[in-house]
Amino acid sequence: MIVEIGHYALVLAFALALVQSVVPIWGSKTRDASLMAMAVPGALGQFLFVAIAAASLIYAHVQSDFSVVNVVENSHSLKPLLYKITGVWGNHEGSMLLWVFILALFGALVALFGRNLPRTLKANVLAVQAWIASAFYLFILMTSNPFQRVWPAPMEGNDLNPVLQDIGLAIHPPLLYLGYVGFSISFSFAIAALIEGRIDAAWARWVRPWSLAAWIFLTLGIAMGSYWAYYELGWGGWWFWDPVENASFMPWLAGTALLHSAIVMEKRDALKVWTILLAILAFSLSLLGTFLVRSGVLTSVHAFATDPARGVFILAILVIFIGGSLSLFAWRAAGLTAGGLFAPISREGALVFNNLFLTVSCAVVLVGTLYPLLFEVVTGSKITVGPPFFNLVFGIFISVLLVAVPLGPMLAWKRGDLIGATQRLWGAAAIAIVTLLLVWWPMAAAILPSLGVGVAVWVMAGSVVEVAHRVKLFSLPLATSLRRALGMPRSSWGMAIAHFGLGMTVLGVVAESSWNQERILVMKPGDSVQIAQYDLRLDGILHRNGPNYTENASHFSVLQGGVVVTSMEPTRRQYQARRMGTSETAISTFWFSQLYLALGEADPSGGSAVRIYWKPLVTLIWLGAIVMALGGLMSLADRRLRIGAPVPAAKSDARRRGQLTPVAAE
Repeated sequence: MIVEIGHYALVLAFALALVQSVVPIWGSKTRDASLMAMAVPGALGQFLFVAIAAASLIYAHVQSDFSVVNVVENSHSLKPLLYKITGVWGNHEGSMLLWVFILALFGALVALFGRNLPRTLKANVLAVQAWIASAFYLFILMTSNPFQRVWPAPMEGNDLNPVLQDIGLAIHPPLLYLGYVGFSISFSFAIAALIEGRIDAAWARWVRPWSLAAWIFLTLGIAMGSYWAYYELGWGGWWFWDPVENASFMPWLAGTALLHSAIVMEKRDALKVWTILLAILAFSLSLLGTFLVRSGVLTSVHAFATDPARGVFILAILVIFIGGSLSLFAWRAAGLTAGGLFAPISREGALVFNNLFLTVSCAVVLVGTLYPLLFEVVTGSKITVGPPFFNLVFGIFISVLLVAVPLGPMLAWKRGDLIGATQRLWGAAAIAIVTLLLVWWPMAAAILPSLGVGVAVWVMAGSVVEVAHRVKLFSLPLATSLRRALGMPRSSWGMAIAHFGLGMTVLGVVAESSWNQERILVMKPGDSVQIAQYDLRLDGILHRNGPNYTENASHFSVLQGGVVVTSMEPTRRQYQARRMGTSETAISTFWFSQLYLALGEADPSGGSAVRIYWKPLVTLIWLGAIVMALGGLMSLADRRLRIGAPVPAAKSDARRRGQLTPVAAE
């Protein structure tokens, strides 16, 4: 009965989304306040029904209701409770239900916290959000019903893919979807503004917090996915330029460009066309990622769908929303005014430079991801575009961008002084150069990795110097500088913190990629091996039983200078239901570096194949992402993002009387 309630609730959410997609937007056209007001209860009711549907599916998994096909195919009565819950979105049908749940959540948040939004804009935003929701409800109900029954019900389920039975699955998909789907709000704001024909600085301030929230979640989701693959898959890598990884990275690049572009639009009423386009592209790339992962085009641990009908349906959604939005944009873009003017050497110019290199980098990833698929469609042959292409081409563009990152905040709005900005950064440059030399000269390191370390330190030191410059550290008494620091806008703090986190991630990437060490060998109890400054000794092999698996654990002692500093136990697990084996890695962290062990297959001689890695500064990759997200959170806490952009008194009076001419018609 609970399952039927969930199914019916999903149908009701679809019906409500259809009403919400039509009535408010009609009300905005006819200036009927009562029709526009229906958007808020529609969005809240839609979220309530989707929440009931999601709770019903979770209940079925927790209770091991094997009369539900989704539970049979993805659960097992012996599976731990946590994995019963997280297994709900460890499959295609459940993950799409999570997708629409988060979509409805963002709509409800706009309905609740968008009280200061202009009435027509709010109605249009929630209507566009309902368009998206309606399409995906229909997709789920027609091709991916998670509540489908099976009769007779089997006694036991097939269990979840063992690779997905990990705490990372509890965190990674929800975070990633909060970012993916979060950009739907930016998209809805862009389409609503194009429909209404009014795009100004106030609009940029309205859209920024929603874009920032999506960016924060997507940053954390990508980082969590990277770390999950790093420790769970046992191959020792944190990024492989896999098409599924790229599918999440492209919206992040476009979203980062959107955040910077929206700042220019808010401050200088410029880059209107570009900001609107980026808002459309960020969500369009999210939809593209959904198509790649859910259509069966790609085969990976992330790609659940193999039914061609699903792929065609999602492709239709892709064409309608991307094609429709770009057509509307092309129709309206010619009427948008240019906005404020600025010199090339200015903070606006620096942000445009930032946008240029971010979008070109995104285009590089897009081409490298789609080219093999298009080539296979046209020729029938398979090719791969691997890490060498991405590392070279993407690395060139992003390196230029990183060099410019500290300069932007030092430039004045409208017209800046590049020489003056460079002089203010002499301290950061000195620290970067000294670090570069300390890495290159004593270690006889290659010049490119040393330059990479120097660029990473330049970005981090530049963010510190920026804060010091703002509070006039060493120019004023310390107490005065501290008061200025406390009074500094949170968005300024957030920007500096995010840039520092970016530098941390770059430093981790360069160090791990350039100076990691690897040993692959067969070991028996009593054998030892040396890596970096550590000796690893295999003490013995233990056999254990888990709730739904058996495992062999190899106990290693880690010695430094003959003294045991820690122990590690990588394991090989065998899951009975699926008859699949996994390798559970063992990782020990030493400051920001890690020692990484993974077991291979047992050797006929009685030993085990062991992969041992030394990963210098590897944790900075994910710690930097967390710091970036904290910077975004600090910016999101700025109260200026919770109020509209100031409007001159004359304009404000005219707007209240309904006499203000839309920007697009000026």
